[in-house]
Amino acid sequence: MIKISIIGSGNVAQHLITTFLHLEELSNDVALTQVFSRKKESLTPLLSFEKITDDFNKLQEADLYIIAVSDDAIQSVSAQLPFKNRLVVHTSGSVPLTVLDSNNRKGVFYPLQTFTKGKAVNFREIPICLEAENAYDYQLLDKVAKLISDKVYAINSEQRKALHVAAVFVNNFTNHLYAIGNEICIENQIPFDILKPLMQETVDKVMTLLPDEAQTGPAVRNDEKTIAAHEAFLKDENQLKLYKTLTQSIQQNGKKL
Repeated sequence: MIKISIIGSGNVAQHLITTFLHLEELSNDVALTQVFSRKKESLTPLLSFEKITDDFNKLQEADLYIIAVSDDAIQSVSAQLPFKNRLVVHTSGSVPLTVLDSNNRKGVFYPLQTFTKGKAVNFREIPICLEAENAYDYQLLDKVAKLISDKVYAINSEQRKALHVAAVFVNNFTNHLYAIGNEICIENQIPFDILKPLMQETVDKVMTLLPDEAQTGPAVRNDEKTIAAHEAFLKDENQLKLYKTLTQSIQQNGKKL
């Protein structure tokens, strides 16, 4: 049995807690032995109070310590751990392995997904990116990851940085464009729901086609008349700037192909 301790109480931490507790009910492969949180009451809806500590010195021995805190806090938290030569990993997509304190063996356990408190996710479909300093620790991380996910990858710190940037484009920036589309609908008294089948079809297409192959619209067609009409319609300076930038980017990308 692999004993796991989670340090943190935010979105990622809570989803990992829920996932490992569920796995613990189904098998004897892992045990969530303890969770560290500065606000113990924030986790009481998820697990029993005796499994929660707010004192680093009371952390029990475990095979794996998962630091699931904000990126800025990872280095500080890892430096406060009162033990040595144990496997400590973080869950960040943008923070290198090297920020973890050298008192312990270092690793990364990065679930590539957007997490929201209260919204359930299926971890079996979430890619988990792993990194470790030695083969033995990697094997342990690989075993744990495959217990909860069907998509496990060995990704080093430089690759993970690139992956995180790519994720910002396909997730955060895309969602921001959804927000702009919603603003335009509200301003013109149009239900945003009308756009949802189109949004879903776009996502479905890139599951089977390369994004370049799935690209449609006036920019890729070089439909200057439609583009000019759209630009004339947009009165918001930020929306117009984004429209022009993205149109140019699509057209420039088309020239590369």
